[in-house]
Amino acid sequence: MDLLNCSTMELSDGVVGRLSLGKALLSLMLSVLAVATTIINSMVITAILVTRKLHQPANYLICSLAVTDLLVAVLVMPISIVYIAEETWVLGSAMCHLWLGVDVTCCTCSILHLAAIAHDRYRAITDAVAYSRKRTSHRAAATVAAMWVLAVLVSLPPLVWRKVPESGVEGGADAVAECLIEHDHVAFTVYSTFGAFYIPLTLILVLYYRIYRAAQMLRNRRSSSRLVQQTVSSVMLAGGGADRDAPLSPDTLSPVEKSFSEPSMDGERIKITPTSRRLISVRRAPGVRERRAALTLGLILGAFVVCWLPFFLKEVIVNTCPSCSTSAVLADFLTWLGYLNSLINPLIYTIFNEDFKKAFQKLLPLCCIQR
Repeated sequence: MDLLNCSTMELSDGVVGRLSLGKALLSLMLSVLAVATTIINSMVITAILVTRKLHQPANYLICSLAVTDLLVAVLVMPISIVYIAEETWVLGSAMCHLWLGVDVTCCTCSILHLAAIAHDRYRAITDAVAYSRKRTSHRAAATVAAMWVLAVLVSLPPLVWRKVPESGVEGGADAVAECLIEHDHVAFTVYSTFGAFYIPLTLILVLYYRIYRAAQMLRNRRSSSRLVQQTVSSVMLAGGGADRDAPLSPDTLSPVEKSFSEPSMDGERIKITPTSRRLISVRRAPGVRERRAALTLGLILGAFVVCWLPFFLKEVIVNTCPSCSTSAVLADFLTWLGYLNSLINPLIYTIFNEDFKKAFQKLLPLCCIQR
């Protein structure tokens, strides 16, 4: 009997040891993701702040997106790691309310920023001349403020009227064993999920489809005529000797050239040779810009859908089907899959941008970032 008891205790200790090791490795992996998200978003913010060439309204939206994703990495991810490691909520009821509020608001605001960036790029391509006059830093600031207000309006009602879990046995009335959002009424689930994800997703899909179609039309128009280069060249040659070395003004470019001046879709540069004062278009291979634009759009949409769609599908199913439930492991996985979007966003929106690459080279002089 003693031998059997000893064997059982050794087996139990071995299982506990493996579970502890697995939990430690999981916590380490999640911590690495949180640190990487913090570093990359901080680099994007710093690059935009210190690089004058990046001081553009379109980049202000990207900077605000990076700030939102940075808040997710700093305020949301670490507490989630503690929650997963402890397998119960140990920070009290008040901290639970605060953490859920920050979590839902920041993640919703990040998603809304993606829709705002899609709308900004759509207007820049389809209405380049008129929108270039409206595309100011004040308009970008107003857009950012509107995103935060919408995020709070979407997040607040479900948080206020959520079903509060019962207090834990230990720790007094302030202790709760679980920190999550559950609703007794389907209306709150529909309100929160559609406002935070499904409506922005629909808007993003429609806008990026129209951006792709507009890019295709502009490519066809550009391939059938080269009047853009001739027009700009005539303007430069007739401008007089004093201004012939001056850089091209945005108003000098035609709508076709302006529409592809987005940092993330930059594929063509224009320069004046110092000897002949003639306009030379430094062109990549035909279709390179369009392929790059399509790849960028595909990555943006793909990452967004893969990261957030499973989580919001789970939210709708669990909160509308009383008999449906998910395991804690699956719920944590889907939540962190959504958090992963905060790491992917700054990579996608800057990886194809030559100006960002140069700014990163200055921020990281010891690292060699190949162009």
